[in-house]
Amino acid sequence: MLLKLNDTGPQVAVLIEDLRKLGFALPSGATYDSTVKKSVEVFQSSNLDPSGLPLEVDGKVGPFTRWALDASLNNVAPVANQFALPAAAAGGSAAGKAALAIAVEEMQAGHGEEGGDNRGQYVRTYLNGQVPEGSSWCAGFVSYCFRQALGHDGVFGYIVGAQALHNKMKALDLDYPASIANPPMPGDIISWRRVDPSNPASTSWQGHIGIVHSFADGVLWTIEGNRGPFPSKVQTFRYPWPSLVVSATNDQFKGLYGLSRHP
Repeated sequence: MLLKLNDTGPQVAVLIEDLRKLGFALPSGATYDSTVKKSVEVFQSSNLDPSGLPLEVDGKVGPFTRWALDASLNNVAPVANQFALPAAAAGGSAAGKAALAIAVEEMQAGHGEEGGDNRGQYVRTYLNGQVPEGSSWCAGFVSYCFRQALGHDGVFGYIVGAQALHNKMKALDLDYPASIANPPMPGDIISWRRVDPSNPASTSWQGHIGIVHSFADGVLWTIEGNRGPFPSKVQTFRYPWPSLVVSATNDQFKGLYGLSRHP
């Protein structure tokens, strides 16, 4: 069954309670209103379907999103992502491509969470002592890759908050509007919008971030940490262009704070 905006009934009530259990500050109810829809979109932006592919961010709860909700509630991981990366693409900055090479090494080594959600030796390394173990680590992973690649913290410093990292790149005038005609390049930093609409003051939902591997034949490939339920590892993900663009007549990427490129 598909649940969507303006639906009502007991299944919507269950959905809302499940979102509440996952940290969304929604009031109890049985109406799929605009806040519930936006909360579903936030959840979709950071979770995976049973095959390990990112969920489509459409604000509707079909079988894949329902599976991901149950998986998050019960700490059930999707099938391990075994997608083979395409051949290395041309373009991108030297710093970005060097950081990408580190990201690939971390992925191939199987680094990520151990012993609990957002926990383990590799998560502690990525967080760099700046926030407690147990905190989201996607931005720490990106910062770590640039530090290891460059021997220093690069132009943005060592930042462990996704929105903060993107905002710093934007302040440095290093962000850019990506489109199919102006696609992301290897080593670019990609940031997803993820703010809990039911509790905008919360800092636990402030974005998600990763490193671009390539964009070819209408498919975006990334290396990301901290996407999906425990035990989340550094993984490669792929996004077909229909799930990334606003509409058939507007090729601007959707669901993103944006992209940026280290000089």
